[in-house]
Amino acid sequence: MKAPRFKGWFAKLPSLNQPQRRQVLDALHPAAGLDQVVALISEARAPGRCCPRCGNERCYRHGFANDLQRYRCCACGRTFNDLTGTPLARLRLKAKWLAYSQVLLDSLPVRKAADRVSVHRTTAFRWRHRFLHWVKLDRPALLNGIVEADETFLLESQKGSRTLDRPPRRRGGRAATPGISSELDCILVARDREGRTVDAVTGRGALTAAQLDRNLLPRLDKEALLVSDRHAAYRAFARKHRIAHETVNLRAGVRARRLGNLAIHVQNVNAYHQRFKTWLQRFRGVASRYLPNYLGWRWALDGERIIFPEQVLRIAISVINR
Repeated sequence: MKAPRFKGWFAKLPSLNQPQRRQVLDALHPAAGLDQVVALISEARAPGRCCPRCGNERCYRHGFANDLQRYRCCACGRTFNDLTGTPLARLRLKAKWLAYSQVLLDSLPVRKAADRVSVHRTTAFRWRHRFLHWVKLDRPALLNGIVEADETFLLESQKGSRTLDRPPRRRGGRAATPGISSELDCILVARDREGRTVDAVTGRGALTAAQLDRNLLPRLDKEALLVSDRHAAYRAFARKHRIAHETVNLRAGVRARRLGNLAIHVQNVNAYHQRFKTWLQRFRGVASRYLPNYLGWRWALDGERIIFPEQVLRIAISVINR
């Protein structure tokens, strides 16, 4: 709309009655939400904008497409926008992304999320895992001081799969074999006394020292004191890498003990296990292949680390083209 027509339209706004004003506001609200999302994407991307093909930082503006500024690389000629190479690339309805980020903060199930944002439930499910794809990578670089480590288990689930490699269970069911077996997903959680947490789905069945090498060693400070239960895998892991290690004998009912001025226990990490499992119940079963996303989601919410929808959207697009 050209300026003279806009001025004429704007001058007539005071003459609108209340229903008409509400109708105008309802029509403008999605556009305002879209502008906010586009501005947030550009702001988060600007410091490290580069070509997703060759990594060159020299580019120039090359028109608009799908509400986003497009760029052309000066080196290879590829065109891209600020979402190219991110999990949010090619997703539509950008005006609703901040509202959906609030849905993630509220931990709503898929159907309730779809109703709140007014999208189809399959869209809500797809957005959930696109938004969480990089959220699960937002982890501390190192765990320091006293580091508690323990594993917990969830029954393996193939929820949503069209074909199963085992007989189906009714309403989740139970493992056919008592105790720890290959029917259970093993979730390793390590947490220091400052609240920094790393976790990983290590596989099926009991934890092994090789899994600790792969999932815990890169995030464990060399001077840290590792505290665990008396599982043999932790002892072998600590002995192999010469890591200071203390244990508590949970089977004998010893939940805590003193070592000089230090409290030796794994109660912080076990409390985290309990919070995660309690929070997970609202989703009525989670497929095993999506467990890492839910672990990252829970870590983002734990201790109110993320409290604004803009923070969720920033993390979802922050590792752009890298």
